[in-house]
Amino acid sequence: MSNEIVQMDGPDFAAGVELDALTDGAMLAGHVDGEAVLLIRRDDDLFAIGATCTHYGGPLSKGLIVGETIRCPWHHACFDLHTGEPVRSPALDPIPRWRVEVSGGVAFVREKLPRQAPIPLHSDSLPDSVVIVGGGAAGNAAAETLRREGYGGPITMLSADSALPCDRPNLSKDYLAGKAPEEWTVLRSAEFYERNGIDVRLNAFVNRIDVRSREVKLLDGTHYRYGALLLATGAEPVRLNIPGADFDHVHYLRTLSDSRSLVEKAKASRSAVIIGASFIGLEVASSLRARGIEVHVVGPEAVPMARILGVEVGSYILSVHERHGVTFHLGRAAAAIDRNAVTLSDGTRIDADLVVIGIGVRPVTSLAEQAGLAIDRGVVVDEFLQTSAPGVFAAGDIARWPDRHSGAQIRVEHFVVAERQGQTAARNMLGLKQRFDAVPFFWTEQHDLGIAYVGHAEDWDEVQIDGSIEQQDCSVTYLRDGRKLAVAVIHRDLEGLNAEVEFERIERPGPSSADREIEELV
Repeated sequence: MSNEIVQMDGPDFAAGVELDALTDGAMLAGHVDGEAVLLIRRDDDLFAIGATCTHYGGPLSKGLIVGETIRCPWHHACFDLHTGEPVRSPALDPIPRWRVEVSGGVAFVREKLPRQAPIPLHSDSLPDSVVIVGGGAAGNAAAETLRREGYGGPITMLSADSALPCDRPNLSKDYLAGKAPEEWTVLRSAEFYERNGIDVRLNAFVNRIDVRSREVKLLDGTHYRYGALLLATGAEPVRLNIPGADFDHVHYLRTLSDSRSLVEKAKASRSAVIIGASFIGLEVASSLRARGIEVHVVGPEAVPMARILGVEVGSYILSVHERHGVTFHLGRAAAAIDRNAVTLSDGTRIDADLVVIGIGVRPVTSLAEQAGLAIDRGVVVDEFLQTSAPGVFAAGDIARWPDRHSGAQIRVEHFVVAERQGQTAARNMLGLKQRFDAVPFFWTEQHDLGIAYVGHAEDWDEVQIDGSIEQQDCSVTYLRDGRKLAVAVIHRDLEGLNAEVEFERIERPGPSSADREIEELV
């Protein structure tokens, strides 16, 4: 593994580059026909690829080369250097590639190469049809991966949502803040699914799964037979049971429809109370402040997000929000809501045109329970993401899997984890027997602060901080019994990538009896 970046003014690769300018593992930034290109050398191979990630446009030149892949520094998307295809989400589209020709010790970047079409699969062991229950990150990633791997059979996605699969992290960030148009929140267009033969059924409410007859039944009486089934029903917000919680100015945030309603209400609001001081609550606080709304945050903890990121990072997050005008009411709970205010457990009354509740989510496992699948605070799956029923897989927020890195059976509610599980489940439906061993990753953006987190640590006994949290230049390592469990980075993207690779290469003990999970991380 190497990440040397050759510092040169961007040359025109069409005019040629001396091979001596490229050492193994080096990246050289340049251009071809007005497009930014990276020239990469791996052993005796040369690759010319697009310089930006297809997810959010991250600079791949600041990323990491691992084997014959390149990883984005921002959100850890991974691309195959040979094909340009996304090996791991959150990127869905490939990066462009160009043909490289070597003559007389000089490398010339020639024409752009077409995308390689999937090689159709032909095997009697393939499922005759695939049904995906759920229209979120895991379900969408699974459908796309099936087609990318060459599966040609029918794919049906049954989504209870009214909108196509969306970029859920954006709902509490740029879209809510008014910095991103709605079209940016939709992962794919209706035309994409039609073009790829993916039958997406919206407002499709499944009420029964028969694992013996391999049939899915909907409330409206429609039924679908499956050769392989993916359960990706996700999670739903925990509802607050206090007087006034059902008023129409009280909002939850999970779907695109939720975010639309919140955006419209925010346009006419001057003050907001957010009940819940975890990721969703604090990202909403940041977005509403960007709209100029007065924001109060209520939470039972003494330090926000300390349970996930520790007191040191949590205290700094608190200071960032306060610097941006957010008022906190910690160590307290909401007792009642009326049409103009929220009353706290200590009697404090806070004016509010808008109330947002973000006190956590719970996995939607009712269908799995009805089907008789093994349940343990989520749907139990093996390392291949298969449930206790043959041909039935689970991915995303509902799946509890044996994590090689922590040695525990875990369930994690991260958007990127859900996408990667969808990809792995799809490959295993096709008989590829790929273990799910991706290291959990998430990111959060709040005001001018961005934090990326790699690994899985619910309990730790030591926190090591390298750099300065206050200067937003640091890496924070969480350890238990001297063993590194997770790393959070602020403006040290490359260190985050290196930590991910380090976790991938560490052999962990087998699953233990200590089940762990992290709630509401996106």
